[in-house]
Amino acid sequence: MSSHHIVREKQEPALYIHSLGNFNEEYLGQLLEWSPTVIVAASEYEKVISLGLKIDVVIGDAKSEQTQENTKWLNLAQNDLATVTQYLVQEEYPAVNIISQENKFDDLVDWLPLINVVLFTETTKSYPIKQGFSIWKPAGTVFKIDIINYFETDNLKQADNGDFVVIKDGFVSFVFTTDYMFLSELL
Repeated sequence: MSSHHIVREKQEPALYIHSLGNFNEEYLGQLLEWSPTVIVAASEYEKVISLGLKIDVVIGDAKSEQTQENTKWLNLAQNDLATVTQYLVQEEYPAVNIISQENKFDDLVDWLPLINVVLFTETTKSYPIKQGFSIWKPAGTVFKIDIINYFETDNLKQADNGDFVVIKDGFVSFVFTTDYMFLSELL
């Protein structure tokens, strides 16, 4: 018996490839597993099509000679993360996975109430959390935490290098007073 998955449009997070670099192809495959809308910066277009991926939208001003069929080109004034996130919010996407070289949320803070964002680099997965967030993790999981305010947590200890390590298999909870806190996990 075969299984069939019905995926409604925009049910899965969109995937925006801002800068692919040496991003692990296995992780890329996992992000593509449920056939998300794939959006690519024009500077990454040739590299991404060379991987055999179907691209839905290209953000940028240079049009390639090898344009895929049904690929939409958007000549936005900028192709920075904030402009692309604004586009996704306008198109009513509930979430986006972004592959970039940096995991900084500075330009995205204003959009976080409107769309769930996860930033991937070659080595990390970073995401904002809200008050009361908890997640189950195995012992030894390493978090890098952007400490911008006082916070409390359980089942974590701070290592000498500033990373936070899960003490034992189980839930890790966070209590803080800001709107968001930013976590990064090593891939």
